Amino acid sequence: MKQTGSAWQVFGTRKCPETRKAQRFFKERGVPLHEVDLGERGMSPGELKSVAAMSGWVALLDRESDRFRSRGLAHSLLGDKDIERLLLEDPRLLKTPIVRWGKRSSIGYQPELWQSWLESK
Repeated sequence: MKQTGSAWQVFGTRKCPETRKAQRFFKERGVPLHEVDLGERGMSPGELKSVAAMSGWVALLDRESDRFRSRGLAHSLLGDKDIERLLLEDPRLLKTPIVRWGKRSSIGYQPELWQSWLESK
């Protein structure tokens, strides 16, 4: 599946070490990136739904984060609509990094997957 002209996007936060590693991965390979700091701006509803369509809503929610626990969500039973609403309200609840390229997306640090995407260009 060739994808040309699609921008690479990395969503994360400045404090997230996994996001910084993802940014470094692409920069070392000369891949131009659009970096989005989730502390400043969240994903659009369309971007969020696109990623959720690939991975599911549950995978997007960082249940291990301090932010998740501090919001009192640790024992909550959350359905897809609840998770979508939470992530649109507070994008820092997203598991990061989220990498998007065309219709593809990944959650977390996945250099082997990204390398396979680069090789398929």
